[in-house]
Amino acid sequence: MEVKGLIKEAWGDRELLKENKYHDAVRCVIEEVDKGRLRVASPSENGWVVNEWVKQAILMYFSTQQMQTWELPPFEFYDKMTLKSNYKELGVRAVPHAVARYGAYLARNVVLMPSYVNIGAYVDEGTMIDTWATVGSCAQIGKGVHLSGGVGIGGVLEPLQASPVIIEDGCFIGSRCIVVEGVLVEKEAVLGANVVLTQSTKIIDVSGASPVEYKGRVPARSVVIPGTYNKDFPAGSFGVNCALIIGKRKPSTDLKTSLNDVLRDFNVSV
Repeated sequence: MEVKGLIKEAWGDRELLKENKYHDAVRCVIEEVDKGRLRVASPSENGWVVNEWVKQAILMYFSTQQMQTWELPPFEFYDKMTLKSNYKELGVRAVPHAVARYGAYLARNVVLMPSYVNIGAYVDEGTMIDTWATVGSCAQIGKGVHLSGGVGIGGVLEPLQASPVIIEDGCFIGSRCIVVEGVLVEKEAVLGANVVLTQSTKIIDVSGASPVEYKGRVPARSVVIPGTYNKDFPAGSFGVNCALIIGKRKPSTDLKTSLNDVLRDFNVSV
């Protein structure tokens, strides 16, 4: 039986994990995810496709791993999961105290400042994970992305059918931004500092004559800043957080020039 079939069978009956072929199938999937040959979510012509069975393997991997102690005096750690290694061979720059778990894929020329990347994540070529940024389990980060200091990219392992957070190629995510609950940030978008995006966050394009509202998706090349809108409650009217699309990156400029344009034209902090 192929690995996918073994994973689905074991998911339906966890007792099967006591048998070597099912236990080995789980470990095989994690190795493939670690090397980037399998992904929790994959791009297609019709959008992103979630591979639920890969999530199943990750969840079962947790249950098959034994707790153990690691000592790096004066530090001590007690956990089930091993960490990635061989960064030189991977072509990844890892600055102390960068941490990435085994089962997270890091492509060549990725830079990890003191940061954290969880199992199931996919980080593509040339991306910068800046200081104290976190990439949650199963998050998909594209090529040439910059996650600025303190950015929080959420992870989605359950529910199985839920899409993870996806940051597509060329995006710039400003300091202290939070993107969670499977939000999709499309190619080359720029999020200004402190933008918070969840599935319920209103993302309002205010660059035209009338507002256009999105949820769960930032359109490609959008320039986004934090905002508020008024909402009525029993106790009165109060401001509720939202995100405002105030313009588009210029197609004639590359990332560096475009970011300068954002600062100059829109006066956005990044």
